[in-house]
Amino acid sequence: MKKRLRILVPSIPLSVTVFVFGLLLPDHINAAYFTLALVLALLIPQAARRLEREFAYVATVRPLPRLIAIVLYDIVRSNIHVARLVLGPESAIKPGWVWVPLDLTNIHGITALASLITLTPGTVSAELSDDRRYLLIHALDLQDPEALIDEIKSRYEAPLKEIFP
Repeated sequence: MKKRLRILVPSIPLSVTVFVFGLLLPDHINAAYFTLALVLALLIPQAARRLEREFAYVATVRPLPRLIAIVLYDIVRSNIHVARLVLGPESAIKPGWVWVPLDLTNIHGITALASLITLTPGTVSAELSDDRRYLLIHALDLQDPEALIDEIKSRYEAPLKEIFP
């Protein structure tokens, strides 16, 4: 019995979440919405079960406080820099693209790196190469691509490599 239930509902928390959100989305609940929420609660976990999973493994959180301080400092510093660029002459803005080679191999670490880059004003993570070895970054002010790469690798990637080995 338990095995049959597990085949029908591979993830009870996911099924419950999908069902609850399926009922919360419409402005009123009727039999059709209830049925749709129930069907989605049964089908979505089935599809999710087939996805490739890579579980997060966190080796240490020791670098996290310093990383958070660096990111907060960089956000403030970048906000000021972007404000000066936007308020200054348009000719001073030198946007550009750069591929950052990655030493991180853990997809969760790469995701955290891409998020930190995007959180910092003036830079956006745009694409991850298929082999997960390069991250495409757009910078609003790309004066020196090598300096940007070095800064990302030393300030963000190095601590993330300790956290996500």
